[in-house]
Amino acid sequence: MSEDVGKAIEILSDILQNSKLGEQEIERERGVILREMQEVETNLQEVVFDHLHATAYQGTPLGRTILGPTKNIKSLTRQDLADYIRLHYKGSRMVLAAAGGVKHETLVDLASKHLGALGGKVEGALPQPPAYCRFTGSEIRVRDDDMPFAHIAIAVQGCGWTSADNIPLMVANTIIGSWDRSHGGGGNLASNLAHYSAESNLCHSFQSFNTCYKDTGLWGIYFVCEPMKCETMLYNIQSEWMRLCTSVTESEVARAKNLLKTSMLLQLDGTTPVCEDIGRQMLSYGRRLPLHELEARIDAITPVDVKEACNKYIYNQCPAVAAVGPIENLPDYTRIRGSMYWLRV
Repeated sequence: MSEDVGKAIEILSDILQNSKLGEQEIERERGVILREMQEVETNLQEVVFDHLHATAYQGTPLGRTILGPTKNIKSLTRQDLADYIRLHYKGSRMVLAAAGGVKHETLVDLASKHLGALGGKVEGALPQPPAYCRFTGSEIRVRDDDMPFAHIAIAVQGCGWTSADNIPLMVANTIIGSWDRSHGGGGNLASNLAHYSAESNLCHSFQSFNTCYKDTGLWGIYFVCEPMKCETMLYNIQSEWMRLCTSVTESEVARAKNLLKTSMLLQLDGTTPVCEDIGRQMLSYGRRLPLHELEARIDAITPVDVKEACNKYIYNQCPAVAAVGPIENLPDYTRIRGSMYWLRV
């Protein structure tokens, strides 16, 4: 309730600043995280994306999984947690976000009252992240012919949150779209790749993605197909990518822009997603982008912008590939790389 905002902030501040970190609770949570890790390992989409990051950003922090290795989880002590909280939990590294029945001035007063003691000064020197997480065009394959379906992701290096190329790449991502066998549409599907997949039974599902980090990203597609359909599906994907680089049409860019604006608005349906959006944008951009500004940026995109962005990030670039399952039919990396450009007379 809106009248309980003060109590909620008090509880949150108490959790952040005065957690007891009891040994029994730590051991119980350690077991929970180990079970979560086992669940993640059974989710093949998660496994493929972990492999994709590991090969695309090998030798950099972005190549590591979120949960980390099992030996780390088993070896963490209460002192490790206390040291981390003391070092990192500072006002300059936090965002307090709220949405719904709360006034900004009230939130500021409550933050000063309950979180003011945190201060903004960091004790000691924080570990410095690398200046740049290097992308490496490469592949990782985990072949298992006993599995019923092949799970494959292919991506090129995308751009960071604040890059001017982000919106054109989001439009290109929307043009590719996503599809699942349970979807209807058949020959009336707007996405060319979805149309081919439905008509020719190329895959069970696919989804394009545009994952952004501070100064880099992954732009690509993840798909699930039957064992001997890998090559044909990959051929159609790369053909679509090349078409985006050379001959994307006005009508599909207009459709993608409308779809992108609609999906962004739908993601903000409720106070919880709005609150998360505020926090995420404050951490990423240092401010919250107003919806009208975001819409104006999307509306300003032209087919030329999409082609230029795709030529910059996709055309003749080395992709990262991660594949799990019965992938005998997946072309070798040299052939995949050779399909990242067209030779036309």
